[in-house]
Amino acid sequence: MMTREYPPEVYGGAGVHVTELVRHLADLIDVDVKCMGVERPDAQVYGPDPGLAGANPAITMLSTDLRMAVGAAGADLVHSHTWYTGLAGHLAKELHGVPHVLTAHSLEPRRPWKAEQLGGGYRVSSWVERNAVEYADAVIAVSSGMRDDVCDVYPRLDPDRVHVVRNGIDTSQWYPVDDPYGPDSALVALGVDPDRPIAAFVGRITRQKGVAHLVAAAHHFSPDVQLILCAGAPDTPEIGAEVEAAVAELSAARPGVFWVREMLPLPRIREILTAATVFVCPSVYEPLGIVNLEAMACGTAVVASAVGGIPEVVQDGVTGTLVPYTPDDAATFERTLAAAVDAVAGDPAAASAMGTAGRARAAAEFSWATIAEQTVAVYRTALG
Repeated sequence: MMTREYPPEVYGGAGVHVTELVRHLADLIDVDVKCMGVERPDAQVYGPDPGLAGANPAITMLSTDLRMAVGAAGADLVHSHTWYTGLAGHLAKELHGVPHVLTAHSLEPRRPWKAEQLGGGYRVSSWVERNAVEYADAVIAVSSGMRDDVCDVYPRLDPDRVHVVRNGIDTSQWYPVDDPYGPDSALVALGVDPDRPIAAFVGRITRQKGVAHLVAAAHHFSPDVQLILCAGAPDTPEIGAEVEAAVAELSAARPGVFWVREMLPLPRIREILTAATVFVCPSVYEPLGIVNLEAMACGTAVVASAVGGIPEVVQDGVTGTLVPYTPDDAATFERTLAAAVDAVAGDPAAASAMGTAGRARAAAEFSWATIAEQTVAVYRTALG
């Protein structure tokens, strides 16, 4: 299993996916994790060539991939996640003569804003992804919408090699807590009013997640609605500064805006999601959106943009509300998003019913044990 993220360093949906998949695959097959970052006892860690210090991050990443590919000797199959390990997976396939399975969590051509973050490295990451996808023995898409994207962006890829295995949720870790306003609660520390409705967001500060759209939409929220933004780790200093300025403007215009910049531990996130009347996902691109499943598993209604794989998770009118997104009409999207938030927050009974339906759907259709079994079936296909 080749991944950039692995516990304790998990900061995105791909990292959550790998963590849970490995945990459940271990009941079915032998799994050897190759990852990056700090040393840990349950995985082999690889780092970049020290001689490339200061080089473009995409280039240093590729040097790590070279080492990871060499370290895959003895495996029967390699499974890579995101472009960060795509080259490692492809080279391991060629070097060791084993199948390469790749999970597509997102696609570089669908994320042009990454050029802000990587500069010329974005062209490098796009090349790595294209090469890895087109030569993989099997590609796993995390939603049907993502499968359509993969086949559209990479027409040279045989569609028969693209399999849908959705992301999942562990409902034993994500659940409604009994008292989200307990004595050590993050909500109490923030000063959130328990008698007013709450709209919550959890995610990184990146163009993809639509944080700027949410902050703009919040200017149109009902005065009673509070906003909790659990948003940090900006992709670039520039987008971080943009969001900081936008949140400051919003806070000056209305009360009840709470911004949590640090990554909170799971129990604190559970409290916030449980207490929230509505979870808001304003993403402009989202292959599936594990964060929506996390909110649903905590019994919270969801208002989300109808992009990518989100409609495969959020049932419009049942577990939440879907809002159309048009890239060239941000103002309409933001006002429609605000109206949807107000509609859910203003009807506590409907919000509660959506939350109950959401938890039931998360538990019934997005089990990691089932996803692990489906992944092993893809492995067997790749192995022939």
